[in-house]
Amino acid sequence: MIEIEALTKTYRSRIAVDDLTVTVEPGRVTGFLGPNGSGKTTTMRCILGLTRPTSGTVSVLGRPYRELARPMRRVGALIDPRARHAGRTAYAHLQVLAQSNDLPRHRIDDVIELVGLESVAHERMRGFSLGMNQRLGIAGALLGDPDVLVLDEPVNGLDPEGIRWMRGLLRDLADEGRTVLVSSHLMSEMQDTADHLVVLGQGRLLADCPMSDLLGRHAAVRVRSPQASLLARALERAGAFAEFDGDTALWVEGLDVSQVGDVAYLSGLRVHELTEVTASLEDAYLALTEDEAEYVGAVA
Repeated sequence: MIEIEALTKTYRSRIAVDDLTVTVEPGRVTGFLGPNGSGKTTTMRCILGLTRPTSGTVSVLGRPYRELARPMRRVGALIDPRARHAGRTAYAHLQVLAQSNDLPRHRIDDVIELVGLESVAHERMRGFSLGMNQRLGIAGALLGDPDVLVLDEPVNGLDPEGIRWMRGLLRDLADEGRTVLVSSHLMSEMQDTADHLVVLGQGRLLADCPMSDLLGRHAAVRVRSPQASLLARALERAGAFAEFDGDTALWVEGLDVSQVGDVAYLSGLRVHELTEVTASLEDAYLALTEDEAEYVGAVA
């Protein structure tokens, strides 16, 4: 478990993270979303003790990261896949990490096989592609078989096969009861991977909810009726927003499928189609962050 309480980080006059309180629970994949500059990486660095908060507290498994003995056995992290000595081989890099936390040698072979780097394990990292660097960073994060994983953009640079592999790996780790916090800009991939979402904007918390809840907030209903004008007025009287989507169809927000159907029935109006339209994560995310941008602009 990761517990963040009233976390604030400022750099001179700029607020990177603003009074953030979040608990990342074990047993699920928590997606960490937000525009560039929203505070995601700063928050992750505070979790890992790489950045000191201006105020507030962060604990991992009940204590600050800096107080964990042999931290790689408890927490695996990927923040910057390029943060390594390019002249070393992949195997030598992992060997140094293993020795620093008194990890058994067989774990190096285990993670190299797990991430699919057997063929380049003894090659120097300066020739690695972005995807290979990502796989090596993931190997380092998994080296200690940790209870908690903090991964910043782990699918960046991976090909479609690699992205699919990463999705399955994160799902398996969460199913084993581990705490998994992962950021990504690939909305479609996050929609297929995450159970829970934490969304930041301008350093502030915009959402902390299950994936299904966020998508449900932006769901709509498409209803088609030969009496669409009458139905639109009836739906608006019931508190919905309704606009035409063609000559005989309406796009309805504010009521679910059964409520729209009930309004039509009680109004004595015919319905030829009644469909729930669930928003994609990209649509829901953009609506959420656009609302925040409009709010900030109005305040300014």
